[in-house]
Amino acid sequence: MKLIVCGCRGRMGEVVCRLVAENPDMEVVAGVDIPDAEGFPYPIFRGINEFSGEADAIIDFLPPTAVDATLAILEYSVSRQVPLVLCTTGLPPEVEIAIAKAAEKAAILRSGNMSMGINLLSALLKRISPLLHESGFDIEIVEKHHNKKLDSPSGTALLLADAINSAFDEKMQYVYDRSKIHEKRSANEIGIQAIRGGTIVGEHSVIFAGHNEVIEFTHSAQSREVFAVGALKAAEFLRGKPPGLYTMQDLTDNL
Repeated sequence: MKLIVCGCRGRMGEVVCRLVAENPDMEVVAGVDIPDAEGFPYPIFRGINEFSGEADAIIDFLPPTAVDATLAILEYSVSRQVPLVLCTTGLPPEVEIAIAKAAEKAAILRSGNMSMGINLLSALLKRISPLLHESGFDIEIVEKHHNKKLDSPSGTALLLADAINSAFDEKMQYVYDRSKIHEKRSANEIGIQAIRGGTIVGEHSVIFAGHNEVIEFTHSAQSREVFAVGALKAAEFLRGKPPGLYTMQDLTDNL
């Protein structure tokens, strides 16, 4: 499987490329990043359109600030009919619109978190949240990340909140900051709080707080490798898929 890795010199891109190098059935044929480095076993281009070779999939871990590069990757995916695994979170509205349009003509998998564990947890929360909420449990999400993370709340926190909210027909309200809210918490809220510090890879807790009891689900990523493994599984999943916007839930449903 021939892969283009966008953001190949970033933290996540480096892990993806290392795992590919350890897999005899995969190969990085090109990287997209700042090409001022030597010693890489594949060419690195500033823009994806500079690559004219063949590829089976694109994995994009570029930062959310690289809007022009992401738009170019979407255009490349459509024009070359190369499936795209889009792992970037915190993208602006204009890119979200472009993603939806591109998915009409190319196979794109998009997820706020590529971890298999997080996506299985998401499916579980969708099932149990209505039962607990009906029993009087309030729902809060707390996420922790390293001090260099740009977006807040994390894409994963929103992924978990959206999974829960889908079980309530999107009737729950997201509350991100209570510092200016001087009133009692309503029952139809999902509180989402973000913590940034140190080198925390990623930790997410979903708290169900009831009368005299608390149930908490916590996922802790101990290495960025869990996200890279999920991205590679997603690339394999997209092979031969028709155009459409897929999620990691589509992948886990086929396990």
